[in-house]
Amino acid sequence: MNVDKNTRNLEQGIETNFSDKMGYGSYLHLNQVLTAQKPVSRPEHHDEMLFIIQHQTSELWLKLVLHELEAVRARLQSDDLRAAMKGIARIKHIQRTLTEQWSVLATLTPSEYMEFRGDLGSASGFQSYQYRAVEFLLGNKNVGMLKVFEADPEAHALLARILNETSIYDEFIRFMARRGYDIPDDLLNRDVSKAHVFHPGLVQVYKHVYENAAQNWDLYEACEEMVDLEDNFQLWRFRHMKTVERTIGMKHGTGGSSGVGFLQKALELTFFPELFAVRTEIGQ
Repeated sequence: MNVDKNTRNLEQGIETNFSDKMGYGSYLHLNQVLTAQKPVSRPEHHDEMLFIIQHQTSELWLKLVLHELEAVRARLQSDDLRAAMKGIARIKHIQRTLTEQWSVLATLTPSEYMEFRGDLGSASGFQSYQYRAVEFLLGNKNVGMLKVFEADPEAHALLARILNETSIYDEFIRFMARRGYDIPDDLLNRDVSKAHVFHPGLVQVYKHVYENAAQNWDLYEACEEMVDLEDNFQLWRFRHMKTVERTIGMKHGTGGSSGVGFLQKALELTFFPELFAVRTEIGQ
């Protein structure tokens, strides 16, 4: 008797009738998700599907990052540092996935992209409101960005709300103040709709934490988690810039930016400057 080892019989009890039950596809709304890829090039260019899926999946991951960052902020507000750091640990894994995705898009050669780039019109990743919301939640506020989203009331409302709320860095600093650390008053009472700027007084607070790590272990560890978060974000920005350079060289972006030059300037932005500056001060 021949046995086909490549055929597996369904186990008894496995559900097969979903006419009146929720199944995998209906739970995930796959009919909507998998039909949301609509190339605009005519004739349709093969590689546009890669371009669309790359950006759609990035937006899904950014949605989860936003979900986690808002939870991190709430946990810091309630003095639950351990749960907040658990959220940051998850975000760090998402960041690695987002960064690695650039290697997939990098398989799109310049000649392949030029086949449909003109069909994108003025659409650009610069217009990702979720990316801007992530930046705002990390502390890089910029009221000027809201103008880009005036035609999208929901996106504009989300960004306006987050602009006027505390960032996770604001809440981290306030948490330290409640723990008894000598945080400068102007940091605790600053206008949270503005970007955080470097404060030398905060560097001295971190210096005490790092030089007395055994007595401040949870906060010491949290500082390093925050540094990881920014490191990962900068690596994502760098991979983005290099992928764009590889694909379009020094051409302008479809949304009107200078392209690679614009992305290079973004590498100069920082969320938690004192956590990097303190490294120079430790031991001195």
